[in-house]
Amino acid sequence: MKYTRLPNTNIRISKMCLGTMTWGRQNSEAEGHEQMDYALEQGINFFDTAELYPIPPKKELYAITEEIIGRWFKKTGNRDKVVLASKIAGPAPFSKYIRTTGFRRDSIITAVEGSLERLQTDYIDLYQLHWPERATNFFGQREYDSESHDFWEDRIHQVLETLRDLVKEGKIRHVGLSNETPWGTMRYLEESKVHQDLPRMLTIQNPYSLLNRLFEVGLSEVSMREKIGLLAYSPLAFGVLSGKYLDEIKPRKGRLTLFPHYNRYSSENSTRATRQYADLAKAHGLSLAQMALAFVNTRPFLTSNIIGATTMEQLKENIDSIHMELSDEVLDGIEAIHNSIPNPAP
Repeated sequence: MKYTRLPNTNIRISKMCLGTMTWGRQNSEAEGHEQMDYALEQGINFFDTAELYPIPPKKELYAITEEIIGRWFKKTGNRDKVVLASKIAGPAPFSKYIRTTGFRRDSIITAVEGSLERLQTDYIDLYQLHWPERATNFFGQREYDSESHDFWEDRIHQVLETLRDLVKEGKIRHVGLSNETPWGTMRYLEESKVHQDLPRMLTIQNPYSLLNRLFEVGLSEVSMREKIGLLAYSPLAFGVLSGKYLDEIKPRKGRLTLFPHYNRYSSENSTRATRQYADLAKAHGLSLAQMALAFVNTRPFLTSNIIGATTMEQLKENIDSIHMELSDEVLDGIEAIHNSIPNPAP
């Protein structure tokens, strides 16, 4: 395994992070425990979860993923071997069964305390805002609603104050963002610069893959100049970049077969780009999935690459990509495809 650090800390984390969003829906508890056992054996010490998981969210399955992780901690005693990240759900129609009060002080405190109980731990190493509370672009939305005016900018200070108090209490150690924009990221960073008693956002968990490199526009400069590291999610684009959906007969248990409304990476242009990336990988004797993950691993703004899997075979292949070095010829080929079909899946 290769390692990085949470920015501005001495916390050493694996460059590959174990994602958990399928546990409790596509994966059983036993399978989740097996994945954690194997990942830890392979040197992965960074796990990411959320109160929203499993995905797709469902009221009856609320926060089961955190409970699965908590029971593994209790069974194995491995809490001190893991750098643990979780998230508070933002407001949205699909999360209204969790709460409708956004990031109010009492909401954040309740969310943190609920996660701690389910995870059977006294602290969370990295606590993230899962998506912005304000109306803005995330989850593939292309257009920004310029008519949307809200009071949310005034809330940034309040949110950071609450997170500061939770850090002081020892319930969380550090904080991060997710699905954020350049404006939102800089506003958080500037607020903690001006008010130095407030915690600084260390990471931003956003989508990044061969089909979605929008992080490179705006956020990459913020990331590198301000030292806020990318935690790349969906590096395989919901499994699309494994190539398994290119055949006419779709995999019976595939994520997009089971949940076809998750079509962010299924557009005509995405499929066309995926075929070209698959041909490039084949021409160089590479697995498409490993090439896609290895590409993400080369990015200078990357802190950790979040991988998920529904089978152990997938997990092993994904983890093994950490050892793959892409040749200049492969990287040039990737850029040629990207230039012809840029960011087909925002």
